Amino acid sequence: MSFFELFSLALTAILAENFVLVKFLGICPFLGVSKKTDTALGMGMAVVFVMGLSSMVTWLVNEFFLIPQNLQYMQTVVFILVIAALVQFVELFLKKFVPALYTALGIYLPLITTNCAVLGAALINVQNEYSFIKSIAFGVFSGLGFTLAIVLFASVRERLEFAKFPKAFEGFPQALVTAGLIAMAFMGFSGLSIG
Repeated sequence: MSFFELFSLALTAILAENFVLVKFLGICPFLGVSKKTDTALGMGMAVVFVMGLSSMVTWLVNEFFLIPQNLQYMQTVVFILVIAALVQFVELFLKKFVPALYTALGIYLPLITTNCAVLGAALINVQNEYSFIKSIAFGVFSGLGFTLAIVLFASVRERLEFAKFPKAFEGFPQALVTAGLIAMAFMGFSGLSIG
């Protein structure tokens, strides 16, 4: 894979087809763990790791087990099992080595298992017939796009915390309006193409 292809894939995954703000996948942790920037960054890094690793493992499982055994119809179930195992690994690692982040992420860390953005990356890799390297790159760049979206959203939410809003917009409605405005801004990248 050339540098040009890698750069194009990065721009597409991070900006033009951002999983959260364009495809609307992974909204639960996006809204739930975005009150503080440091927590959002920790969640984003966990998602980058899980997306990259799951893209690698699911590609290997698909190519060397599901396709030879003619079990492609089992992709979704098998991919969910692989992702669940990887998330358990991340959860144990954070609990042991970064307990503050583990506590801050709370219930949202195990929810990476059911984060449809992680499963979506694995399924898009298969659908687009990406190579092994391209699958890993797409998973990592998609995770970086998720991280960009959640950190950007958290930083805006932190700034808006002390702003005055009408009573009807206080709390969660304010977060939804903010997310909608950021998503509209990212729609400006749709159709972005290199080459």
